[in-house]
Formats: sequence, C-alpha cells, structure tokens
Amino acid sequence: MTVAPPRSASGPTMVVEQTRGVGRLTRRLSETPEIGVVLACVVVFVGVYLDKPSFANASNLQEMGRNLAEFGTLAVGESFVILTGGIDLSVGALAALSGVLSAWLFVNKGLPLGAAIVLTLLFCGVIGFLHGWFVTRLNVPPFVITLVTYTAARGAAQAITKSVPVTISGNGFLDISRSKVSGVPLPTVIFIVLAVLGWFVLERTYVGRQIYAVGGNREAARLAGINTSRRIVTTYIISAVLAGVVGVVITSRLGLGDPSVASGYELDAIAAAVIGGVSLFGGQGRIVGIVAGGVLLVLINDGLIVLNVSPYYQQIVLGAVLGLAITADRVRAKRLNRPRKLARRGPPAC
Repeated sequence: MTVAPPRSASGPTMVVEQTRGVGRLTRRLSETPEIGVVLACVVVFVGVYLDKPSFANASNLQEMGRNLAEFGTLAVGESFVILTGGIDLSVGALAALSGVLSAWLFVNKGLPLGAAIVLTLLFCGVIGFLHGWFVTRLNVPPFVITLVTYTAARGAAQAITKSVPVTISGNGFLDISRSKVSGVPLPTVIFIVLAVLGWFVLERTYVGRQIYAVGGNREAARLAGINTSRRIVTTYIISAVLAGVVGVVITSRLGLGDPSVASGYELDAIAAAVIGGVSLFGGQGRIVGIVAGGVLLVLINDGLIVLNVSPYYQQIVLGAVLGLAITADRVRAKRLNRPRKLARRGPPAC
C-alpha cells in the first residue's frame, strides 16, 4: 500500500494565508488615522526635496526641528484639552506672556535663570487651573474663558514691556536654544521628551484612560466614578504649562522677550492636533498622530518658504489642510458610528 507524501505548506494554503494576512494589514492601516498624516509628511518632504535639495541639508533640518519644538509642544498640550471635549485659545498669547515674564524676571529682577523659568511655569499652571475651574465649576464655555485669557495675556505682555522687548544678554538663557544634543537642537530634544511623556500618560496610565473617558462621554464617566472635574482641570494645567515652555524657548531663540511673538500659534496647535487625528468632539486621538501633524505643518510652512511662495498663500494652504483634516475627522467618525447604530437596531425581522 502506497502512502501519499504529506502536502507541502508552500502550496495554495500558504498563498491564501498570506493573502488574508495582507488583507488584515491593509485593513488595519486604513483604520489607523495616523497613517494618512505620515504618508503626507513623506510626500511633502520628497516633493520639496526633489525641487530644492537644500531643503534636506543639516542646517535646514535643525531649523525645522526648532520650529517643531514650538508648534509640536503647543499641539501636545492643546490635545489634552481637546481630548476632553474642550478648547484652549490662549496658548499662543500665554506663550508670549511667558517669554516676556521669564525675560523680565531674569533681566530686570536679576533672578537666576532656573528660578525665573520655574516661577513662569508656576504662573502658567495657575492660569491653567483657573481655566479648568471656570469650565467645571461655573460652566463657562472653554472657548469663552480661554478667549478672555488670550486678550488679557496679550495686554499683560504689552504692559510689562511697555511695548519695548526685553533684551537678554545672559548666555545661559540663550544657550537653551543654541545648545545641541548629538547634533539635535535642545528645544527639539525637549519636545521629544514631552511627547514621550504625553504618550505615556495618555496610553499607559489610569489618568490617561480617564481623560479619554471624559472626552468620550462625560456623564457616563461621572457615573463610573471618575472625578471628571479633576481630569478636565488637569488637562488645562498641562496645556498652560507647555505654553509656558514654548514661551521660554521662543525667548531664548530670539534673545529677547517680545510681546508680539507666537501670534496665531494657537491655530497652528489646534491644526496640528486635528490633522493628527484628534477629534474636536473629544475622546479620540493619539500622541503619535499629533506629532505627525506637527511635522506636517512644519514641512508645509518651511517647504513653501524654500519654494519662495508668498506668505499669503501659505495661510491659504494651511487653511486648506485644516479643512481637509476636519472633513476626514467627520467622515471617520461616521464610519465608526455606523456599525454601532446597526447593532442597536438589532437584526432585521424575518
């Protein structure tokens, strides 16, 4: 009796399994909001590089890293607030005020650099706490209270300097922007550290899961025993403190505390967060996407400058990218909600 040899695993069965594996991978990538932003970053970088090879030289990459440290850090802080369903319009103005305040304490009051920075960040933390307190205790809309701070912070920065920037002569302050770690500008390293910390808090801690829960359904989170007010206040403190960090970095980069800096940065921060997949309705978004959104904005802005495009058109492009990101966010939300609606309706009657 002849025994048939065993079938080889390299036959049709393996082909079917590989096809299924590719299909699962493709489906998983299509359901990941960050993949589109990452691909857009690659396309923009390659497109500008092919036209202007100098776009990828070391000095320009370092300059883009410094820009990313400013936009990206603001976006990380802003995303914490947006994840709870709120918004913080004060981050740009608060960054300007923080830069002026730190320079004023360092130059005019003679405080050590460390003390000036710590006091500035503590001040920002208090502002963030007040934002959260007004939102949670007095039910003031986040848009309104942060817009109040936006206006007041710009005015306070002008009042401190009397519209004359505070010039910094101490090398210690200027070294924050000038220093490098293995060729990478220190502000970029600071941003990377803050982004990793943000990722760890949101995706690896109980507090992060509570923040997502509050943004997904605040009432359900409260009924589940989560202190929703505390979590919301925490996010506004984080946003304000990171705005203070950006203010110090900008001041170090310019060498003066200028009340007019960071104009429109709050819109860039919101744009980076939304482009990176953070839902404006809260509860959805990841740090990986936010970082990619910040990278995309920096690539677009710097790419348009390298290509000698008018600043007016740069704003148009930024608005178009933000509009596409919001549209994609709404389309993705509808796709995610569709199966849930069908499940609630139950199976069709026979």
